[in-house]
Amino acid sequence: CNGRSGPKVDIWSLGIILAELILGRFLWPHLKVTQILRKSLALLHCDGSIFERLARETDRLSVFQEIPENVKDFIDTCLVTDSKKRPTATKLLQHNLFDNNFLKDKLVSTLSPSEQRWHDNPLSERPFKELYYLWQLAGGDIQAELKKQGLIRNKPPILSLPNLVLLEGTSFGHNRDQTTLLDLRVVPLPLDTLVQRLAHVPATVFYPLTETKSEILKTEDLSDTAALPLVIRERDTEYQFRRVVLFDRLLKGCPLKKSAVLKEAHKDIPPLLRGEIWAVILDVRDDIAIDQYSLIDKETITATDRQIEVDIPRCHQYNELLSSREGHRKLKRVLKAWVVSHPQYVYWQGLDSLCAPFLFLNFNCEAKAYACLSEFIPRYLHNFFLKDNSAVIREYLIKFSHLITFHDPVLANHLREISFIPELFAIPWFLTMFSHL
Repeated sequence: CNGRSGPKVDIWSLGIILAELILGRFLWPHLKVTQILRKSLALLHCDGSIFERLARETDRLSVFQEIPENVKDFIDTCLVTDSKKRPTATKLLQHNLFDNNFLKDKLVSTLSPSEQRWHDNPLSERPFKELYYLWQLAGGDIQAELKKQGLIRNKPPILSLPNLVLLEGTSFGHNRDQTTLLDLRVVPLPLDTLVQRLAHVPATVFYPLTETKSEILKTEDLSDTAALPLVIRERDTEYQFRRVVLFDRLLKGCPLKKSAVLKEAHKDIPPLLRGEIWAVILDVRDDIAIDQYSLIDKETITATDRQIEVDIPRCHQYNELLSSREGHRKLKRVLKAWVVSHPQYVYWQGLDSLCAPFLFLNFNCEAKAYACLSEFIPRYLHNFFLKDNSAVIREYLIKFSHLITFHDPVLANHLREISFIPELFAIPWFLTMFSHL
């Protein structure tokens, strides 16, 4: 089970329960928990029938010998120690024990009609993260749903002010907001609108082929949506669904499918998968990134700490995630890790803005954000963060002037006449690589 619990744990429990019922004895009733664990682990080394071994331990071998063979085999099948070889409940129902004692047409589904319809919908196979993203595009509003359930209540701001606030921050005279307390209620989100939006999508879209020209690719090539501005495409539910499904299939085939990812990324990148796609483009592997990041000292005070602490509160503060206390902490750690691990470079103002998009896309994995930043700078900002980077910046600015002159000669002449040279306005653009959130 790879260290995680799963439904096959219940199969083992079924085998133990049946063994106790048939043998008529509880297993190890007077032992402590540690002793029971030791007994259970000892079963890993059992080469024969675990059911027979349990019968011997409970002194019920005579009862065991009278049990029908198909019942013995069924219980032993439940008690397979290797979870990978242990059958699922569906497989158990195919056991010959049920050939004469089980009527399949008498099975009653425990799912409600609406749950059964959702279970039969191909959308139910998509990850929750993807469904939530599409649900929002289809008009879903989590705040509105929580308000309907009474989990969010609006009240006049004046009522949330305390009567007294001490200098150290302690406040008195106001009731604690109940919405900040733990509430275990589950609020189901209505998916009817999303299902209707995607009802006409053919089944081939859900399972795109990546080796040959699939139906989803043909549809996208001929779609009018693909020619619309990027802002509209990113808000179109069906278009985003097609792109997310396609990229999800390509990402699962990486690194073999990296060239296909690059080809599709030239068209556009779904916001939901932007972080994963950038990681593939930059050849970042999660396991290696985590190992490398964990070895870097991100706590010891350095000479650049002061400058970093000054820059962070001004970096993309319009973004709620990066403006939070946790966002400030994570951004500082990633920047310090990069400075410590790249002694040939120095911290220049603008590095924080360059790092911010990678942290935003990988907020729950600092190591991945650090790895993306470390791979991005040598490729696209080579030698930009040297202690003396004047020659590199001058080269970029000269090329920038040439581009302006080539594409818009009138503008270039006007800028030259008023002495508005690129050094006055373009340096931050290149230091931050035009980054934005």
